[in-house]
Amino acid sequence: LLLCHAEEAAAVIVSGLRSTDVFVGESATFTCELSHPGVKDVQWWLDGTPLHNNLVTEISEQDGRIHTLTLNDVACHDSGTVTFRAGPLISSAKLLVKGIALLA
Repeated sequence: LLLCHAEEAAAVIVSGLRSTDVFVGESATFTCELSHPGVKDVQWWLDGTPLHNNLVTEISEQDGRIHTLTLNDVACHDSGTVTFRAGPLISSAKLLVKGIALLA
């Protein structure tokens, strides 16, 4: 009975991050859905740098299961790998920020 309960308690990633292409100045949103709430040590990264909630970086959580990262007003240098980690679970995706080509 205890073993069964322990197996049920291990969350899994139901829906992982998806790679996103956006233009300079736009917002990029990444969402990761977990099978159930209560996972500790949730962290977002961009190219190995931990992200924190601020004006440019919006980190939110819905029902403890749906974790969302929105990067506002992105620039070319924001292109890279976005990683979501919740305990032992990891999901990664690419962010490609495209410049706006000016027509001559």
